[in-house]
Amino acid sequence: MIKGMFSKPENAKMYWKEFIHQCSEIGIGSLGIVVIISVFMGAVSTVQTAYQLVSPFIPLSVIAQVVRDTVILEFAPTLVCIVLAGVVGSKIASELGNMRVSEQIDALEIMGINTKTYLVLPKIIAALVVIPMLVIIAGVVGIWGGRLAGSMTGILSVSIFDQGLLEAFLPYNVIFALYKAYTFAFIISSVPAYFGYYVKGGALEIGRASTKAVVISCILILFADYILAALLL
Repeated sequence: MIKGMFSKPENAKMYWKEFIHQCSEIGIGSLGIVVIISVFMGAVSTVQTAYQLVSPFIPLSVIAQVVRDTVILEFAPTLVCIVLAGVVGSKIASELGNMRVSEQIDALEIMGINTKTYLVLPKIIAALVVIPMLVIIAGVVGIWGGRLAGSMTGILSVSIFDQGLLEAFLPYNVIFALYKAYTFAFIISSVPAYFGYYVKGGALEIGRASTKAVVISCILILFADYILAALLL
């Protein structure tokens, strides 16, 4: 399917319009759930880290360091992308599956349009552009949620949390999170597109294809997460 995507576009303006539409659907459509998850993800990280660090010899600023690194390295890219696999992946699979079952894809091919390029490529490129942005937003909002929870519960003050954020910070962690984000974005867009594009049958098969696409996407994300961690850390 991916090999068949790369052909000269029939109408570049039409493809650009579809790309912008997919960016809006994937990015703005998923922004709310990403922000909500990130805030509580950071808040829970702060509370649970404080619960485990009971030794008086460990400074409170260590809590901020642990929250920062766990949010950047794991929670923001992996957890958010697993949620996006359910939100975005099921939408892509069901949309393409419905077009295949209702013979809209066949009609486009009769008109001389390369349906792989027109329907699949904008979705994959839009995901590669937008999902890393969502991961960055998730990281920032997650750390802010941890900071907010720390000050509201009295675990540590804002100044101590900010001090901990700056201690022993490795910029490579952010780069590693972006490696994950681009890898997961490709999985989230290409796997559901494959299952949706090649679905056969009726409404029941569309539902099964969407479920299978989300399950396989989540498994591949976790597998890729381990491979990237083993290779790059």
